[in-house]
Amino acid sequence: MDTQPIHIAARRYAEEHERGQLSRREFLTRATALGVSSAAAYGLIGLAAPTPARAQARQGGTIRIQSDVRALKDPRTYDWPQMSNFSRGWLEYLVEYQRDGSFKPMLLEGWDVSDDATRYTLRVRPGVTWNDGTDFTAADVAHNITRWCDQSVEGNSMASRMTSLIDPETGQARFGAIEVTDDLTVTLTLQSPDITLIAGFSDYPAAIVPQDFGGDPMENPKGTGPYLPEELSVGVKSALVRNTEHDWWGAEVFGGPYLDRIEYIDFGTDQSAHFSAAEAGEVDMLYESLGEFVDLMDSIGWEKSKTVTANTICVRPNQRAEVDGTRPYADVRVRRALALAVSNAVCLELGYAGRGEVAENHHVCPLHPEYAELPDPVTDPVRAAALMEEAGMADFEHELISIDDNWRRNTCDAVAGQLRDAGIPVRRTVIPGNTFWNDWTEYPFSATDWAQRPLGVQVLALAYRSGEPWNESGFANEEFDAILKEALAMPDADARRELSARLQKIMQDEGVVIQPFWRSTYRHYRPGIVGAEQHPTFEIHVYKLGLSD
Repeated sequence: MDTQPIHIAARRYAEEHERGQLSRREFLTRATALGVSSAAAYGLIGLAAPTPARAQARQGGTIRIQSDVRALKDPRTYDWPQMSNFSRGWLEYLVEYQRDGSFKPMLLEGWDVSDDATRYTLRVRPGVTWNDGTDFTAADVAHNITRWCDQSVEGNSMASRMTSLIDPETGQARFGAIEVTDDLTVTLTLQSPDITLIAGFSDYPAAIVPQDFGGDPMENPKGTGPYLPEELSVGVKSALVRNTEHDWWGAEVFGGPYLDRIEYIDFGTDQSAHFSAAEAGEVDMLYESLGEFVDLMDSIGWEKSKTVTANTICVRPNQRAEVDGTRPYADVRVRRALALAVSNAVCLELGYAGRGEVAENHHVCPLHPEYAELPDPVTDPVRAAALMEEAGMADFEHELISIDDNWRRNTCDAVAGQLRDAGIPVRRTVIPGNTFWNDWTEYPFSATDWAQRPLGVQVLALAYRSGEPWNESGFANEEFDAILKEALAMPDADARRELSARLQKIMQDEGVVIQPFWRSTYRHYRPGIVGAEQHPTFEIHVYKLGLSD
């Protein structure tokens, strides 16, 4: 029986769900972020928590997964989920984001949040050990949160998630903000309320490293997870093998691990190569199935998992970028013209075969609790051309850069075609993935895919707040930052929605991004694979993977 106290706000959310004001996913995200267990949250709305599929798995075997294989680096600087899916074998997380939208305690046993969201009490799970046999303690948790707060580390996007703990003068964790109360308790005292903290703990750059971590996860791979890395050949293959020298602490809590070996094999970005590998029996599971290959994968009898998500693509002009000595996208008229020339519905159909929902150029999804419905963006090619003329940019040739794959390339082709139809000169540049990823934040005009985050204000803070490492658009707006700060401090999503409406409107008015659609995502795997269902943020929880009896 779950005897955990229920946060008063969770009961209110349950009532809103009963009245039809909250979807089940929204309710679970809100309630579990407050520290309510998944089982208790389901109980509040009169349902039993779903039974994990892992009971079907047997011990042993190997699974081969088609996936990009990328070099690892300090996890707090990870910028692609594929990095984390490999290192999840030995580097685990305080909190795990689930397919149903709930947050599950992992290295934490649970947490309590004050009513005003300024005090978090983190309870470390007893019995967790590192793979060298030493105990995992509150000091390890405090060490990781402290290093996440370090704004001096280039590319440390975790600092964007920890601003309520950071001293703005030093760029480090504020004195007294992170306190080890005892061996299994950490207390966080925030300088302002922050309802995104637990969601940030679950994001893929939040992998927990040991206190003697040297910066390279492959060097002396100490962690709390059940696997060890055997090989990593960038662009080719990586492999995890079960750690037979040390029993995994999580076996009694979560079940697993089941597999002896997990391989990630890189077949590039061409979906036809992925399909051929599946058809030839060279892999057992895909990272993602795309476009017409969704139907093709169905035709060979593989299992299909679909999830409706807030994953998206952003075609963004970089307001900081210089082109021939000028900053063309610093002019709001140029940015607005680009957005006015493009129909998002056309991009969804031509770029993603209609497998999703049209978006509104502001990066807050109807799945997000604070989403505010605004009028649809207007498509007006004539007005777009006039704005370019007014800005003195009618003859400027824009270079739209994308990765060489199918859906991102096709979406950018659709954008470029519509710009040309509006009389706006544009040329397309398509480059290999490894080249694109090296400089993804720096291109003057390019497209990047963004993974789902549980909260809308969370992604706005990561991607559009002034000066953040992942702010690839170069957007810097004092009014936006001030409203966002207020929204991040507001626990009640209904009240936060009023602020979100203002943020969304600023994004549209400033022409920050062409953000055309929300993606439904798909994953195929051969029959007999357990725990391979598509995750809304592409996470692969390796301890859940197995082969059926």
